[in-house]
Amino acid sequence: MVAHFLFVSLFACSGAAPAGPPLSPEAAKGKAVYAANCTACHNANPAKAGSLGPDVMGSSRDLLEARVVRGTYPTGYAPKRSSTLMQPMPNLAADIDALAAYLQ
Repeated sequence: MVAHFLFVSLFACSGAAPAGPPLSPEAAKGKAVYAANCTACHNANPAKAGSLGPDVMGSSRDLLEARVVRGTYPTGYAPKRSSTLMQPMPNLAADIDALAAYLQ
């Protein structure tokens, strides 16, 4: 009982989050793409808004392709923010499927 309490106390104080389900290889690649290219403007946690960019968790593949590759929005999409700061990153075109897998 004491050992269990000590473990839980140490874990809670460590700031570590409990591990979720493992990511697929494609989603893991998307996580790396997101960390390297998106977190400067979007939050490191894609479910939270960033300093410049909105939360992006759950973004559709169509939205990601339009916004990331072409700098546009899909027809009929209402942007979360009116900012036009995000520049297209066509170099990420091959990574859109992985990014979409991570954000789902």
